[in-house]
Amino acid sequence: MQILLANPRGFCAGVDRAIEIVERALELFGAPIHVRHEVVHNRHVVERLRSLGAVFVDELDEVPDGATVIFSAHGVPQSVEDEAARRGLRVFDATCPLVTKVHMEVQRYAREGRDVILIGHRGHPEVEGTMGRFDSSFGGRILLIENVEDAERLEVRDPARLALVTQTTLSVDDTADIVAVLRRRFPLLAVPRKEDICYATQNRQDAVKRLLEKCDVLVVVGSQSSSNSNRLREIADRRGVPGYLVDGPDDLRREWFEGKRAVGVTAGASAPEVLVHAVIERLRAWGGEPPQELTGREEHVVFGLPRELRR
Repeated sequence: MQILLANPRGFCAGVDRAIEIVERALELFGAPIHVRHEVVHNRHVVERLRSLGAVFVDELDEVPDGATVIFSAHGVPQSVEDEAARRGLRVFDATCPLVTKVHMEVQRYAREGRDVILIGHRGHPEVEGTMGRFDSSFGGRILLIENVEDAERLEVRDPARLALVTQTTLSVDDTADIVAVLRRRFPLLAVPRKEDICYATQNRQDAVKRLLEKCDVLVVVGSQSSSNSNRLREIADRRGVPGYLVDGPDDLRREWFEGKRAVGVTAGASAPEVLVHAVIERLRAWGGEPPQELTGREEHVVFGLPRELRR
């Protein structure tokens, strides 16, 4: 059985930055460092940071006075930022700059008094953070939709005063279908000058589409809580190829690969490369050939650390 590797795969610039912020804060200020929510959605990453002294909490009331707290890469509502400031907590914001871009769009549309349609997954931390950045005091409101059916039945107050933003880790294809419905129904819909789905999400989905042309089973390395990892596995579903989302090699099942000619391996944007190598080792132990990496789009994006954490 061939083992084919997607390229690009794994960590993106926003995830690299978020993890480094936690590591640098631990190095400079010592443990414990409190982190609101999982800094990125990967069990292996979270457990490693916890072993270094990071304490993951759900809300700021679990953070002691005078402590250092880090906001996760998914962003936080304005109310959380305000509470941290009121309590005088030392804050380092690991929100991905591409999520911050969406926050700024939402704030601008709110100041214009528009109603904003947000395409995203209900309950996801990024969606909660983005909705919590909308200031309704200007007269607008924010409306969450998740699929084409929601877009078809959405009722709005003024079709001429509508704007659109999206979660950054959605399926590119699914989102395009939803946006097409919204544009048909609301021709005056205002959209961002640059789309909100991030470069890494787009690149990894494109890489999986190329991979699926050459393999008959797909393994996505990533945690169940990772939106972008789930979207990668769903591409296999749409192509009629068996796809499996695994945290690491222990989740693999040998029967998935019986009679298969080629297995494609990729990783979500929050999954470390060490787990990809561990998965490959398990596949090699089961008779897989040495892995071949497909050519793909090179990524050179780097996001800087907060000034106080720079060496």
